[in-house]
Formats: sequence, structure tokens, C-alpha cells
Amino acid sequence: MPDTSSTVTASPLPPLAAQAERLIELGVHELARIPADDLRAFAENAGREDRAALLAVHPDHAPASALAPLLRRDDKPGFVVTDMTDVDRFAPCAVELPDAPLYLVTGLDRGDHMANWSPEEALPALTKEDRTPLLLTEGIHWVLQQPAVLERNRCFMTIGSRLRKANGALDARTPAIWISNGTGRDGRERRDAPKVGWCWWGNRHTWLGFASATDRRVR
Repeated sequence: MPDTSSTVTASPLPPLAAQAERLIELGVHELARIPADDLRAFAENAGREDRAALLAVHPDHAPASALAPLLRRDDKPGFVVTDMTDVDRFAPCAVELPDAPLYLVTGLDRGDHMANWSPEEALPALTKEDRTPLLLTEGIHWVLQQPAVLERNRCFMTIGSRLRKANGALDARTPAIWISNGTGRDGRERRDAPKVGWCWWGNRHTWLGFASATDRRVR
């Protein structure tokens, strides 16, 4: 059984007002068709109550394909792997999202203690701990606000997003965010760039944890 001895939590997030300005600087508000002043007002109101939360845009308003290129590492832009053209079809699965364009994600954890677990093993363990797996878009938001959370050999999966096939079964791929080695179809020019890709539901990877949270809410 994989090691479960410790959990590594990232350093504190920036204040919500700073997170809002970061999203505005990147143009996320335009992608989501949310006025900049509305984004600032949401952050100001929510920030009075919650000082340790991630500001997230609902995936219906800002999909992963639009957010991934905004990631940066060593001046290298983020990208989605070429064989994941359906990335935006990976939708919340057994995860309840607030019915609002903006919401907060609290209690973030990268899930390093679950490195070398498979998604199949990790999901019931997270559920037992009353934790909820991050969506792919939430994971991207986290790295946009805290680039240092994505470390080589300490990256993470976002198994709250799954693709349901036409027959109702879940696709065996599960999304993850890691750092490209610049091999294969990635291309050498993308070495060290943030990468959105996928892994199999039943496979283990020593360098991938399972990002999760304790709650999602509007206020």
C-alpha cells in the first residue's frame, strides 16, 4: 500500500483582493465575461470573512483550455497535451459547485502523501477524510496564484474532473498538472513548461499527488 505518513500543504495564498487583480492582469475576467469591478467586489466582500481561500471562476465561464496557456514557469507558457483535445469535456464528477460564476475553494492540499497512489485508490480515501478532489480548472487557478505549488517531482492530479462517455461510463483518463520534460510530442522548446495532461484511473505515479480541498462556497 502507498505511504500515507504525511501531508504537505502549500504556503498561504495571497489575499483575495490580490488574487482578483492577478486574474484581471491575466485577462481571465474577459474570458469569463465578468466585469473587472464585479470580480474586485466579490473578492472584497468574500475577503472580509475568508482570508485563506482560492478565488475560482466556474469552469462553465473559464474552461481549462483557455486557462492553461496563462500558466508560466521560467517564462514558458502552459499547454494542454496534444492528445487531450477534449479537455473541456472533463466536467465536475461527484462534486457540487456553487451556482455562481465566482466561488471560493478552501483548505487546499496538494496531496503529496498520496504520491504513488492510483486515482482509484485516492478518491475513496479523500472521501473518507471529508475532502473533495480539485477540479482541473481549480488546480490551474491554484498554480496561477501560487506558481511555486507546481514543483518538479511534486505535481498533482485533479480527479474531481472526469469525462463521461456517450454510454454513461467514465473515461479511464484522469487529468493532472505537471512539468514537461520536453520529450515526445511536447517538443524540446516546452521543457520545464507547465503541462495539463492525463493519467489512467488505475495507474500509480511517484511524482503525482492528489490535490483536494475541504469546501467550496460563494461566501
